[in-house]
Amino acid sequence: MKIAIKYGLSITLVVVLWVLVTHFVFPLGPDSKANALGPILFNLAEMVAIYLGIKASTANGELSFKQGVKTGATISLVYGISSCLFFFVALLFVGPGLMANEPMAQNYPTWQVALAASAGMFFGALIMGLVYSTVISFLLVKARKGQQ
Repeated sequence: MKIAIKYGLSITLVVVLWVLVTHFVFPLGPDSKANALGPILFNLAEMVAIYLGIKASTANGELSFKQGVKTGATISLVYGISSCLFFFVALLFVGPGLMANEPMAQNYPTWQVALAASAGMFFGALIMGLVYSTVISFLLVKARKGQQ
């Protein structure tokens, strides 16, 4: 579980840094093309963290496919929960202006925009984390068996 917390929170740190930079250091408008970099960065961070987490969990023994998928899924769960908590706290302290870049922001109340964004972040992290965990585990198990 320590591995999941360590690597899950490292992905959340990337999310936090992205939000701080794009909202407070170099503010981006809702129509900025740079907003597309956020999801790409988050997914790259998730892939790297899952890979490093699976490698760290197998440093002391044999890697099974099931163990790799389980480790990656728990990393994704920690990331999903912690990133949603960060956005909830940020929304409480910063206010609805934080949600201005969301596509639904102009047409719906803030609570609906926040709920949709949180659900997308949480379930997106879980689903994509499961996909990444499956692929990475398969490749690592295959590489280990090829070495033997």
